[in-house]
Amino acid sequence: MHPKISWPNNKRFAFTIFDDTDRADLKDIQLAYQCLDELDFKTTKSVWVTKGNKPHESSGVTCEDKMYLNWLLELKNKGFEIGYHNTTYHSSYREEIKAGLEKFVTMFNQLPTVMANHSINQENIYWGPHRLSGSRRVIYNMLTRYKKKGFYKGHDESSPYFWGDLCKEYVTYVRNFVFSDINTLKCCPYMPYQDPEKPYVNYWFASSEGHNVELFNKCLSNENQDRLEEEGGACIMYTHFADGFCQDGKLSEQFKIQMKRLSKKNGWFVPLSTLLEFLKKENKTQIISNSQRRALEWKWLFDKLILGPT
Repeated sequence: MHPKISWPNNKRFAFTIFDDTDRADLKDIQLAYQCLDELDFKTTKSVWVTKGNKPHESSGVTCEDKMYLNWLLELKNKGFEIGYHNTTYHSSYREEIKAGLEKFVTMFNQLPTVMANHSINQENIYWGPHRLSGSRRVIYNMLTRYKKKGFYKGHDESSPYFWGDLCKEYVTYVRNFVFSDINTLKCCPYMPYQDPEKPYVNYWFASSEGHNVELFNKCLSNENQDRLEEEGGACIMYTHFADGFCQDGKLSEQFKIQMKRLSKKNGWFVPLSTLLEFLKKENKTQIISNSQRRALEWKWLFDKLILGPT
């Protein structure tokens, strides 16, 4: 168990959200961010930089849409953070990735500090079975029937999908494991951490499971909120605001209720990189040990037996 953190301004816990941009539609996601802004939550919204040239069911609006880009810049000016979710919604080669990263910098006048791999993309870095080591990797391959073995190539220098050196140059924090517990920091007390076995990523972070509206609201139940506060922990919620949060032009009432309740607590509600920078200064040891890696991987695998592999 991680010792209790002395959060800034005498706050009792920390909470933020990383919103994967899958299937995002500006009209709907605006409602979620309007709610967050009104309740004074500052979170992280990921983007796809360019419009893809291959259709996919997870595709959504990209930064090539001028209205969407203008909204993102307004969101950034309000204190929200813009993150990276790969260059586009399908696999991209190194040259396309490099161009996408440069375009991100031009659009937002900053590096893409935080990112999460988009699960279907071959250029994902240390993804699928490569997230794990030793017997945990073998078990993962068995659970997924070897479907993802050899698919992800972002860290493979011999592959046209390789961009490990670019990731090291442009991105500070990359998401790895997602846990069912609301207290992300309890599940991964070392974050943000470096892993000597994965040299192309500067720092890794974990998240809590809330990828659709049902799982988000379940993770953010009253009981879990109270426990997060009592434990003095930190929640980094992983979600897709395009996945059920808005129906027929209306934002989920339960989502609004849960977020309003949370907003009344004495929490530190900041964008993801602000939270991770603070934790990086708090944690004395940022290089994960072999025993810590094994424990983290086993914990995630046991979670996956319940939630299903991601």
